[in-house]
Amino acid sequence: MEQERIETRSFSSSMGNENDDNNGESKVKSMAVTSKFPLTFWEMAGASGVVFGFAVGLLGIYLTLPDSDYSFLKLPRTLEDLHILRDHLESYTSDYTVQVLVGYCTVYIFMQTFMIPGTVFMSLLAGSLFGVFKGVALVVFAATAGASSCYFLSKLIGRPLILSLWPDKLVFFQEQVAKRRDGLLNYMLFLRLTPTLPNTFINVASPIVDVPYHIFLLATTLGIIPAAYVTVKAGITLGELQSIGDLYDIHSIGTLFLIGIASVTPTLMSKKKT
Repeated sequence: MEQERIETRSFSSSMGNENDDNNGESKVKSMAVTSKFPLTFWEMAGASGVVFGFAVGLLGIYLTLPDSDYSFLKLPRTLEDLHILRDHLESYTSDYTVQVLVGYCTVYIFMQTFMIPGTVFMSLLAGSLFGVFKGVALVVFAATAGASSCYFLSKLIGRPLILSLWPDKLVFFQEQVAKRRDGLLNYMLFLRLTPTLPNTFINVASPIVDVPYHIFLLATTLGIIPAAYVTVKAGITLGELQSIGDLYDIHSIGTLFLIGIASVTPTLMSKKKT
């Protein structure tokens, strides 16, 4: 009888350990079941309202420009597209500076909000049109605003999207954020400075794993400055750029990693002391 009790306890213990190991996975699966598409009416209405707002803004900018052939206005996908866009916009930038700036920011923020690839070309364009100082300020502002817009849009409708695209990354990110609550700003800075996780994923996942917006905002603003500087500076010598891969050589990537490691060092040192 006593042996049966011992066997029963050991079986229950092993089942408990197995349940603990699968706890994170089961949580994600249950979230996926309760968060599948289709979105609710109000979620779709909110997302559609954001798209409509961007469309109205771009239309207003377009209508204030002089009559001309604007067939060159398209999102650059290659360096050749970027050269064509830069050559045409140079003639407008001096006479219609406000329209070009507002149009640039609106397009950049739109791309960041809806995870449209190609913002690296927009950063190169900023350097080519406005120089290093103004270009970096413009890119940091637009990228931060776009990331913030994506953050709040994800808070509204992002859960089913991220569960379907990046379930494994979401589990990893959630665990890391939970472990680093005391030094979360340093950790978020590290992520922004290094290619540990894609920036698009960070923008969408942060509200899902309860990263406070003030930490998200500060880490984004500070963290994108080094990469923005590298890209904007390359835009000044756009004609010498052969490919996008030339932007980030081993030296540039190593520098970003060193800055990223420096950002998490205070947190690591504080843990050792405690």
